[in-house]
Amino acid sequence: MTAIAVPPAVPVAPVRVALFRRLVRRPVGLVSLIFLAIVAVLTFIGPLIAPQDPNFADIRNILSGPSSAHLLGTDGSGRDVLSRLLAATQTSIAAALVAVVVAVLIGVVSGLIAGYYQGWFNTVATWVTELTMALPGIVVLLAARAVLGPSVWLSMVIFGILLSPGFFRLVFASVTAVRGELYVDAARVSGLSDTRIIGRHVLSVVRAPIIIQAAIVSGIAIAIQSGLEFLGLGDANVPTWGSMLTDAFKNIYKNPAGLVWPSLAIALTCIALTLLANVLRDELERTVTVRRRRRRAVSSRTGSIAAVTTSVSLSGGDVLDPDELPIVESDVIVHADDTRSKATDTLLRVRDLHVGYDQADGSHIEVVHGVSLDVRKGEVHGLIGESGSGKSQTAFAVLGLLPRGGSVTAGSILFDGTELADADEKVYAGVRGKRIAYIPQEPMSNLDPAFTIGSQLVEPLRKNLGLSKKEARDRALALLARVGIPDPARTFDAYPFEVSGGMAQRVLIAGAVSTDPELIIADEPTTALDVTVQAEVLELLRDLQKERHMAMLLVTHNFGVVADLCDRVTVMQNGVFVEQGPVRAIFTEAQHPYTRALLDAILDEGPARPPLGAEEGVRA
Repeated sequence: MTAIAVPPAVPVAPVRVALFRRLVRRPVGLVSLIFLAIVAVLTFIGPLIAPQDPNFADIRNILSGPSSAHLLGTDGSGRDVLSRLLAATQTSIAAALVAVVVAVLIGVVSGLIAGYYQGWFNTVATWVTELTMALPGIVVLLAARAVLGPSVWLSMVIFGILLSPGFFRLVFASVTAVRGELYVDAARVSGLSDTRIIGRHVLSVVRAPIIIQAAIVSGIAIAIQSGLEFLGLGDANVPTWGSMLTDAFKNIYKNPAGLVWPSLAIALTCIALTLLANVLRDELERTVTVRRRRRRAVSSRTGSIAAVTTSVSLSGGDVLDPDELPIVESDVIVHADDTRSKATDTLLRVRDLHVGYDQADGSHIEVVHGVSLDVRKGEVHGLIGESGSGKSQTAFAVLGLLPRGGSVTAGSILFDGTELADADEKVYAGVRGKRIAYIPQEPMSNLDPAFTIGSQLVEPLRKNLGLSKKEARDRALALLARVGIPDPARTFDAYPFEVSGGMAQRVLIAGAVSTDPELIIADEPTTALDVTVQAEVLELLRDLQKERHMAMLLVTHNFGVVADLCDRVTVMQNGVFVEQGPVRAIFTEAQHPYTRALLDAILDEGPARPPLGAEEGVRA
């Protein structure tokens, strides 16, 4: 077992608290926060603390200077400037927020849906967005004012609709870039719904761009709203910063100081929003709290372990009776095995599976050509072949995770009586993440860097098993300890980049077995690890499989891994199966030339061998 030296765990502050602390440590962020906090407070209490009625006109004090009765003087109608400024803050900020909220709701929601699902909604949303962007905003606002009247609230709702394409394009581009990430597929395999994936894993990636965009739009909304009021298109009875500018501009030669107060309010608010948004963007993109305490790197000490390829344990395996397996390809070789009777305990039954991809030009490419195999309860079935042979495509077809454009075009995938061939998400929701689990080949890419390891283990447990937060945490900590992580609490609170590749793979194994699945599909689970860590992970997989009596479909290109773990093995080349049988039979009596070429592909000091499949008799 791996011995890992780690320092004592450092408590991790809650994300929101940590983010606030980082913001106030930066002078620009602190000043912006203070100013915007004052503006926010005045938005709520401004009219209440105003010394006078903001609309009360005293014709005896028109354009008077500052005094004890009027601290900022009066305007061209004799109204108190301070009272109007306080009341106008509420109206101007609230109106800008209306525009921002409308733009965010329409743009972000439609961008998330269109970017994640694509399809017809993407086509319609893109067309509407382009049409909206083509409209002249100021003309639309003027027309709306003529039809609906001088309402600042309706004007800002319409302006928010006009601004929503900016959010849509921003979110759509970000979601399109992240939807193909492996940690998104891992979340789907763990049983999370699309709503949870979009709201948690996808939205976390676009939150920083949304924040900076919202701040920019807020400033634009304040400026546009003030501009409309400045042009006299607003309601004269509602005090706003724009209407104050209009009055001050009319009397600029008599009282030029009147322009200062509304101009400062507009300019300083827009500047503070932009500066705070930039600081927030910088901090949010850092993802995690900056650890001030110095840490030693996590290192693993491994003892001498025999190389996987030489410590081969050839155990007698099982194979489906040749009479009950419909052989699609005439040259597939099936080794008979009578150690079991008929396959009454078959868990996964794949028959005549075809997988293909639709191309942009209307053509169709088939990558898996009618393969058949059985995986029995409690056994490990190896699926081996070189890169591009169709192994992963077969596994992804079982998981229902074929890339966009791919589909099962023919055949059957029967899992314990449930047909999975091209099944919809409702069918997969009952098995994926609960009864079928997945272990990927790139551990670091399958963990979301925006969340702690613990949160990514707890969420599927709560979703699939209905556990409370405390129960899920306790179960996750126990699983981390079971997979050989020496300090589960520290790893639970850590982010993916704070652990090594071997520990990350152990985390994924813990997540895969957390719901006690009946079948685990392991896709090259040791490829990204060095040879000593590979041996430890293989030992862990073997122990967990025996302990929990799970079936496993192991996708690999390494015959050493097959020999170390598998009961039976299927050899795959160019989208078809060429040989099936027990591990012992394949290693000692391999009959197909491609299988023999794989077994002979051992590094030595001899001359280079020709490419696999070049031998006479092996189908290209």
